Amino acid sequence: MAKTDAKAPRERYRTQVRGEIKQHAWEQIASAGASALSLNAIAKRMGMSGPALYRYFAGRDDLLTELITDAYRSLADTFRAAAASGPDLAALAHALRGWALEDPQRYFLIFGTPVPGYRAPDDVTLISDEIMATLLDACAPLPADGPATPFDGHLEEHRRWAGEHPAPSAALRRALTFWTRMHGVLSLELAGHFAGMGFDAALFFESELQELLASGT
Repeated sequence: MAKTDAKAPRERYRTQVRGEIKQHAWEQIASAGASALSLNAIAKRMGMSGPALYRYFAGRDDLLTELITDAYRSLADTFRAAAASGPDLAALAHALRGWALEDPQRYFLIFGTPVPGYRAPDDVTLISDEIMATLLDACAPLPADGPATPFDGHLEEHRRWAGEHPAPSAALRRALTFWTRMHGVLSLELAGHFAGMGFDAALFFESELQELLASGT
């Protein structure tokens, strides 16, 4: 028992330091981009030596993986909360936009330009599959909005991105259309491309969403 009690403060300290490292990493990403992430620079900011910081993260990719995992987990939890009362595409769309606006750097880390030389491990992909499963759950009960297209058939044969979800091809197409159009609008908004155009980005997002819903997407 004494052994466990002695270990607890060390674990709390380790968790605290790792949290501080990640906070500095997010600040660095916000100012210089994820590709410029540097553990040595973070160590300097924290008054630590490089080797001391490497006791908490094995390297840049290890830190980057944790940040990406946190971001995906946050979105997965947000989607799950939005779907708690039942599958609803509009609720998921609003949850996605709220999540993105809350922290644009977090959004761009997982949906922006890939970091050169970095490849996310499989467990990160599993969280991404969880997010897509929530979206497919919302799309699967909706009726098909027209005859099958050649691309619908193609998706049926190339559905790895949908994990093991049993959604029919029409639902796959619906989810993919929803996902790409909502992210298209969000990416442009968050990157500031609407800033000088004089219209309300929230109203535009809502208009795009309602058009998707009206078309059966």
